[in-house]
Amino acid sequence: MKKNPRSKIETPTELELSDSEEEPESSSSSEEEEEDEIERELADVTFEELQKARSNGSHSIYRKDNKEKKTGRANKNRPMEVSCKKPVSRFREVIQVPKKVIRDPRYESLCGNLDVEGFRKRYNFLFEEEFFAEREELRKQMKKTSDPKVIAELKNRISWIDKQLKSDSTKRKDDAILAKHKKKEREAAKQGKQPFYLKKSEIKKRRNIEKYHELKAAGNGKLESYIEKRRRKNAAKDHRHMPYRRSNDNEE
Repeated sequence: MKKNPRSKIETPTELELSDSEEEPESSSSSEEEEEDEIERELADVTFEELQKARSNGSHSIYRKDNKEKKTGRANKNRPMEVSCKKPVSRFREVIQVPKKVIRDPRYESLCGNLDVEGFRKRYNFLFEEEFFAEREELRKQMKKTSDPKVIAELKNRISWIDKQLKSDSTKRKDDAILAKHKKKEREAAKQGKQPFYLKKSEIKKRRNIEKYHELKAAGNGKLESYIEKRRRKNAAKDHRHMPYRRSNDNEE
């Protein structure tokens, strides 16, 4: 009969050797994991903190908690969680509301084009009736009161109404001059002539010429009084730009 081979029994020394062979693998894997973790942490460290650690001679850097990075919300209706260590910005969105879109009707195509003539026709009652009636009423109130503050407010309102009426009258005259000029230029363009466009200075010049002829035709010294008024106004304007004598100048 053949003898059965004796089963090999590991001695304590062999067990120690086998354990010692496995330890380097586990230690090397743990070291690699630690190095990877350090690299990940160093990736989040700012350059300023690295410079401070190098200048102080210390190689320890405070590790950031991963919980601080989680600023998201599990649900959009929940409030956002923010760390108390970070200062709150002055301007922040506390409640999410739909953004308002501000549209200027003068420049938005959705509001259509401005019809100047139609606007004047619809609101012509202000310049024909309302402003005149309001001005007369304000003048009556100014005669009844003696309070200087109330009188000043009434005067400001009356001056504003006068400016509105004057600007509307000037605008109407300029439009009439421009319409007359356009009609004339259309007739000239039909004959093959090149159209001429009026400048604002030319429109103002023609308006003053028309006013001069109107005052001259009215008579009763209206033209002379108007010219004298304009002369005093221009003189006062020139007087503001004139240099004054210095107080320390000595007369010989």
